[in-house]
Amino acid sequence: MEDSISGIVLLISFSLLLGALVLAFYRLLKGPSINDRITAMDLIASVVMGFVLVYSVLINQSVYFDIPVIISLISFFGTVAVSTYLKHKNG
Repeated sequence: MEDSISGIVLLISFSLLLGALVLAFYRLLKGPSINDRITAMDLIASVVMGFVLVYSVLINQSVYFDIPVIISLISFFGTVAVSTYLKHKNG
């Protein structure tokens, strides 16, 4: 009983994360401003972290818990770099 419920929860989690990824990717492509695109990139990084964590729970391996930390650091530095570039570009 417990395995089937956890399998359903993981399937629902993957489905919701996939929906969020599709919507964020759409906003990345069609965003009216650069701020929307930056936010969409951050959201995509967060959704990828969610995918990694749900997959780690699915295969019962804790070794993959370090990957979201690395992704979040790269995402943070990328956001700061793009924001600094836009600040200096616009004045």
